[in-house]
Amino acid sequence: MTNERPVTGWRRRGWRVVGGIMLGIALLLVTIWAAAALYFDGGVSWLRMPLAGAYVVAVLAVWIWVKGGWRKLALTGIGFALVVAWWFTLQPSNDRRWQPDLAVLPYAQFDGNQVTIHNIRNCEYRTETDFDVHYYDKTFELDQLRRVDLFLVYWGSPHMAHTMVSFGFAGDNYVCLSIETRKEIGEGYSAVKGLFRQFELTYIIADERDLVRLRTNYRVGEDVYLYPVRLTPEQGRTFLLDYLRRANELRARAEWYNAMTDNCTTGIRAQRAAADRAPWDWRMLVNGHLDEMLYERGTIATNLPFAELKQRSFINPRAKTADKNVDFSRLIRQDLPGANP
Repeated sequence: MTNERPVTGWRRRGWRVVGGIMLGIALLLVTIWAAAALYFDGGVSWLRMPLAGAYVVAVLAVWIWVKGGWRKLALTGIGFALVVAWWFTLQPSNDRRWQPDLAVLPYAQFDGNQVTIHNIRNCEYRTETDFDVHYYDKTFELDQLRRVDLFLVYWGSPHMAHTMVSFGFAGDNYVCLSIETRKEIGEGYSAVKGLFRQFELTYIIADERDLVRLRTNYRVGEDVYLYPVRLTPEQGRTFLLDYLRRANELRARAEWYNAMTDNCTTGIRAQRAAADRAPWDWRMLVNGHLDEMLYERGTIATNLPFAELKQRSFINPRAKTADKNVDFSRLIRQDLPGANP
C-alpha cells in the first residue's frame, strides 16, 4: 500500500511529459504548415516571406509572453484556423498561361459500347524541352479492350515513382493516361510546393510514343518498368471509364493537385467508387514499392520471384531500340513477363 501512490504519481507525471511532448510536436507541425502555406500560396510575391515570418514570430510571442497554457493554446489555434480558412478560399483555374504540352485538356464522349476520346496528345520530341504538340481524336470499342498495363517511372529515389496506366485494344491500339500537375509557362515541379495550392491537377491522355518515350528516350535518369495488370475485361472497362469520367470532370471544373492526397497514385484509387477501392496500403503513398504490393496481391505476374520480375520488366533498352517505330507499343512488350492478355 505504501508504494502504490508514489508509483501512480510517477506514471501520471510520465504521461503528462509524453502528452506535453506530443502536443509540442503537433503545435510545431501546424505552425510550420501555416507559415509554409503563407509563403508558398500568398498572392503577392514580395509579401510571402514577411507574412510567413510574422506568423512564426506571433506564435513565438504568444508562447513567451502570454500567461496561461489554455490561453496560449487558444490563441495558437485561432491563428492556425485563420490561415486554414484563408487557404481554402484559394480557387484553382483552367484559365492560365499553360505550358504548350498541357494547354489542351482531353475529354471523352460515350455512346453505348463506343467511347470517343478527344485531344489525345502525340508530341514529336527532338529533346525533352524541344517538341511539337499534336492532338487527335479516336473512337474505341469498349468490348475490344484487351489489356491494362501499369508503368512505374523512377527518377531518383527507389521509394518514389510516377505511375501511368495504359489501355490496349485489339489491333495493338493503346492509349496511355497520366495524372500530373498542370504547369504554367516557366513553372517547374516541386514536391514541397505540391503539398500546397501551387498546381492544378490534370489527366494527360496520350500515345505511349509520347508519354512513355519521353521518359525512356529523352529525359535523363528516368527508369521505366512495365507490368501487365491482371483484370477481367469488365474490370478493365470500368477502370478506363473511371479515368475518362474524371478527365471530363477536370475539364469542366479545375481542381488542385496535392502531392499527398491527390497525386498520380492516390488519384487512381480516389477516382473509383468507395466500395470498389482496393484496401489502403502504405505503398500507395510510398509508391516506389507499388509493384511489390501488387505482386503480393496477385495483381501482376507472380510466376517469377519478384526481383527477377522487376528486372525483366525494365523497358528502357527496348524503348530506345524501338524509338520512333510505329510498332513502339508492341516492341516494348516483347518478352515481357505476363505480357500475353
